[in-house]
Amino acid sequence: MPGVVLFGRRWGIASDDLVFPGFFELFVRVLWWIGTMILFTYHTGRFDCNGRGFLHSYLVGLLVVLALIILSLCAIVHVSAKGTITNPGPRRSIPALVYLRAVLYIPELVWACLGAVWVSDDSKGCDPATVGAVIAAVVASWILLLCTGLGVVFVFDPLGNPQRAPAATEPLGVRNLQSNEGTQFLSTARSLAVKVWESRLRLLCCCLPQDESHRAAFSSIAQLVGGFFSDTDLVASDIAAGLALLHQEQDKMELSRDPDAVVDHSPSSPIGEDLEAELEKAAHCMHFAAAAYGWPLYVYSNPLSGPCKLSGDCCRSRAAEYDIVGGEHLGCHFSSILHSTGLQYRDFIHVSFHNQIYEIPFYVALDHKREAVLVAVRGTLSLRDVLTDLSAECENLPIEGVSGACYAHKGMCQAASYIYKKLVNDGILNQAFSIAPEYKLVITGHSLGAGTASLLAILLRNSFPSLQCYSFSPPGGLLSKALADYSKDFVVSVVLGKDLVPRLSIPNMEDLKRKLLKIVSNCNRPKYRILLQGCWYELFGGDPDDFPTEMDNRREEELSQPLLGEESLIIRHSSSYQSLASDDSPARTAAHLPLFLPGRILHITEDGPSRRSCFSQVRYRADWSNEMAFRSILISPRMLADHMPDAVLQALKSLTSERPFSLCPSSLNGNQHNTV
Repeated sequence: MPGVVLFGRRWGIASDDLVFPGFFELFVRVLWWIGTMILFTYHTGRFDCNGRGFLHSYLVGLLVVLALIILSLCAIVHVSAKGTITNPGPRRSIPALVYLRAVLYIPELVWACLGAVWVSDDSKGCDPATVGAVIAAVVASWILLLCTGLGVVFVFDPLGNPQRAPAATEPLGVRNLQSNEGTQFLSTARSLAVKVWESRLRLLCCCLPQDESHRAAFSSIAQLVGGFFSDTDLVASDIAAGLALLHQEQDKMELSRDPDAVVDHSPSSPIGEDLEAELEKAAHCMHFAAAAYGWPLYVYSNPLSGPCKLSGDCCRSRAAEYDIVGGEHLGCHFSSILHSTGLQYRDFIHVSFHNQIYEIPFYVALDHKREAVLVAVRGTLSLRDVLTDLSAECENLPIEGVSGACYAHKGMCQAASYIYKKLVNDGILNQAFSIAPEYKLVITGHSLGAGTASLLAILLRNSFPSLQCYSFSPPGGLLSKALADYSKDFVVSVVLGKDLVPRLSIPNMEDLKRKLLKIVSNCNRPKYRILLQGCWYELFGGDPDDFPTEMDNRREEELSQPLLGEESLIIRHSSSYQSLASDDSPARTAAHLPLFLPGRILHITEDGPSRRSCFSQVRYRADWSNEMAFRSILISPRMLADHMPDAVLQALKSLTSERPFSLCPSSLNGNQHNTV
């Protein structure tokens, strides 16, 4: 629902967001009031120190102020818990209650000052326990006042101008903003949102150079982020509640799905021919992709032995030996790569740790075990890499011999072009193949490195027809359909579980927004219950809850109308947003160009129940999948954990080490399933 309007502006919280903070403060205030009452009762008739009269008055006043605050908090929590996200009517008295609570901060501030004065001037000769209790009360008052101030700053909305489009008298489901005045209002709001997000990015990246490339990146990212929720009226807790509901809804669908519905074979390979071989190659290449992250991932993966192994190399001056290394003054990164890959120094052709926006680290080495010249590209590890990730608009990438629209993720496309120029123009690949002319070219990377590696492979394909690329956890919004199909001959993408990043694209985010709006608007439970049950489900599991709806009987055409103000979550009919009642896939919306995962897709999932003990052994299965299986974002506690490079490496190690024992019986019996 819309942010609550208080003190002449709209804030970043809704009227049903005060249950939890109100209850927490109520708990603290009740304990405080009980302690003060015990102190007052104990000292009644015993105030025999210098400032006894002042102390008596202070305690009585404090009890009264705390009692009034407790009553106001009870009212706020009770009223805020009423209604639903889309039905704020029962909470109309929240602004008045908040004003009352704000007024009570004045006597609390006064009493905090009086307590400080008594402690400093009139507490001599008094019981030390009494003095300590008063000091604690004064400190508690100032801490709560400070927390309140920080909370106000946190929920302040720079876009919170309460001036909205002109009020209308149409019934629910009919109001829209098709008038010139409404269009102008929305255009102004979007422009302001872009400016605010651009300012936030500049502040967040204040340590980065403010040159033209960074300013352009800030502007494009601000337009992407600022415009995403510009057609909705949601606060952060609404989104959290929607994600909790959507997770349970997706789990219910997964439980009811046919477990045998898997993709039988690689889209471009004979059935059963290459799955095991590709798993072996992928597990081998993942070591190099993970090594590209340098010492942070190495120390994280080896917390006990890692620092000891790297400490000597990090502090040692070896300038002559490290002449191929660029972008760092110490040898920590390169030493961790040596330890992770097991290669020798002489096996490296080029190592670059240079890192700017659209320019990411990579290294080139000779992999004698697989007889390959291997190019490994690092994933996201810096703020500059994040800017490259978020530059998600499309950029044309014409490739000779590919028919159809050729475009790709802008940030990764430019990063691939940067590495391409270094490899080709600087003669790095020529140097490598002059040493090992019979070797083949293999490119690998994880996350940002995976997307960049796939695009680099596409750029180098015509020059090196036999090259192979292993892309681990690549971003979903990477390639146009034509380029994705073209890359299936030489790119293998590996995705673990419910990893968010391979499902992350602008169309998928629009689809997620549509689903959130639908499920939030249809749930008739108060937000605090949704969040509590959602937290319980995430932590302890159980059966997905069936949330009844209050809009089951509403006409579908009314649900598809753009609504305004506190009567709806939709304030503008976005071109990417079709209907709350529509379940069209994001590929059917035309607001953004569709982008796909590269190459053939190898999907690794946990074999067994989705919920398991923390100490139980995990077994994995691998299936060939296709890009359409990743056209929807899955909500899960593991959506981020499954993306981590150490998790992908562990899953591949598990599959390859246990391979003789994890082949499905159906596969051994000649069944068409191609599953490990």
